[in-house]
Amino acid sequence: MMSLLIVDDEPLIRKGILERIDMAAMGIEAIWEAADGLNALKLAKDHQPDMMLADINMPGMDGLQLAKAVKEESPGTHIAIITGYDYFEYAVTALKTGVDDFVLKPVSRKDIHEILTKLIASVKADRQRKEAFSTAFQLTRDESAQNRNNEYAVAISRVLDRELSNPAFSLVQLAQEVALSQTYLSTLFRQIFGIPFQDWMIRARIDRAKILLLSTNLKVYEVAAKVGFDDPNYFSTAFKKQVKQTPNQYRDAQGANA
Repeated sequence: MMSLLIVDDEPLIRKGILERIDMAAMGIEAIWEAADGLNALKLAKDHQPDMMLADINMPGMDGLQLAKAVKEESPGTHIAIITGYDYFEYAVTALKTGVDDFVLKPVSRKDIHEILTKLIASVKADRQRKEAFSTAFQLTRDESAQNRNNEYAVAISRVLDRELSNPAFSLVQLAQEVALSQTYLSTLFRQIFGIPFQDWMIRARIDRAKILLLSTNLKVYEVAAKVGFDDPNYFSTAFKKQVKQTPNQYRDAQGANA
């Protein structure tokens, strides 16, 4: 089961979220509410919630300040920020500081349901990774091997971040970078990230493309190139498969919500 912390200084907004979403049906069993950042931070410290949904514009401590503080107290909490279009560029920076996603105001029931679905998927992926590591650790008592795997996880993440926009980057190259065989790396990658290498690359590139579509005037083929797709048609197909909209439809829909 999942736990959720909702933070907004407007009681009607918190009530609306709770009344419009069937939390139990989504597997969310424990729910806490806070009207300001300080109380939210205390709840996060006491309960270590799986997820937090917070407004960006609050008195005293805004949503991004809160997100940073919560990550320090509860690193496993996955966070989504609700922001107005005027705060969009500000919110985009949050994606680099531990925030998982954002949703633009005005938010609908569908928006909240979708963002919670994404957060739940992230929580489940974390749990799967922990289970995978736990299983691996049970199969060996060699502490040095465990330490090596943790070091590989850090090394792999650094290379992925550096090479995400490189359309030629492959599992073979990643294996060379971290000095592992391709076969072993393929298994290790799935254990660490919960999905195969190629699936992870596509998902991460599409997530980066979403930011560019909303924060720049780049044409779709230019966005494709910047996120590592050398074929704009394949980019559009992959984007639609993941987001359920074409890049232009996504950009237009989000603009209409502004």
